[in-house]
Amino acid sequence: MQAWQVTGNGVIAEVMALNETAVPEPGPGQILVRVRATAANFPDVLMIHGGYQERPDFPFTPGVELCGDVVALGPGVTGHAIGDRVMGTTLLPHGGYAEFAIIDASFTYPVPAGLDDAEAAGFLIAYQTSWFALHRRTTLQAGETLLVQAAVGGVGSAAVQLGKAAGARVIAVVGGPDKAKVAADLGADVVIDRKSEDVVAAVKAAAPKGVDVVYDPVGGAAYQQAIKCIGFEGRILVIGFAGGEIPQAALNHVLVKNYSVIGLHWGLYRQRKPSVIEECQAALVPLAESGAIKPLVGERHSLAEVPAALQRLADGTTVGRVVYVAD
Repeated sequence: MQAWQVTGNGVIAEVMALNETAVPEPGPGQILVRVRATAANFPDVLMIHGGYQERPDFPFTPGVELCGDVVALGPGVTGHAIGDRVMGTTLLPHGGYAEFAIIDASFTYPVPAGLDDAEAAGFLIAYQTSWFALHRRTTLQAGETLLVQAAVGGVGSAAVQLGKAAGARVIAVVGGPDKAKVAADLGADVVIDRKSEDVVAAVKAAAPKGVDVVYDPVGGAAYQQAIKCIGFEGRILVIGFAGGEIPQAALNHVLVKNYSVIGLHWGLYRQRKPSVIEECQAALVPLAESGAIKPLVGERHSLAEVPAALQRLADGTTVGRVVYVAD
């Protein structure tokens, strides 16, 4: 089979090679799938650069979530059958940027009705992350105001949709007029273009008493904006640091303004409370099947285009999910 392999840490185009490799065999608790589509995630970029907590041995194939057809079941796997169309998270070194991949049977699910392959590939991580943030780490209430940074990125677009599904008023922050239109199409009530507007002033105009919840996958300047926009007893959700800068929280400010700073590491739930993952997925599927949530796929690429697509994600120039779709 053909598979993109990372041969060392460094520049994406320089350390990835499309090689002919053997089809892997599934071990206990594993499933072999023929890949239909693989969504790019920021951890893929970080692993290639060497900046992620997980450091697979070289060579490895990146691509941490996908949609595919079940080809073979490892020992002890039940609940899945050959030929099933599923979405799941991969087990490196056999990631999704290949013709075949290995996925974890414990975190493999049928594709909700109405999702195509690219949408299914980009569903699990973005929507589970946003659900855990909005419904587990805090409880977003109908009528509250939710501020979403990077609102047309992978997790940001999921947060906008889940916020609307929960009955919240959503303020979306984006970078550029094209992205502003996408955010409005997603259902955001207020859209702020950080490239042409003062974000803090615009948020305060839209929510004079401050927002109830901030969803921040960016860090850096976005977090500094958040602390100026948060309302009394508000909650700032720290999702990640896609902007590259990890902010330092001023605890005196947290105390004086009476707000909470809440972290989310979705992956830890898989290790420590896997039953909650099942609860999350059970809540998401009806929303997907009703059309209340639907992954925003901004780009679809061939296998040959994978390194360039990953670089675009790294550069922060993408909208929605960037997905490799098999021929």
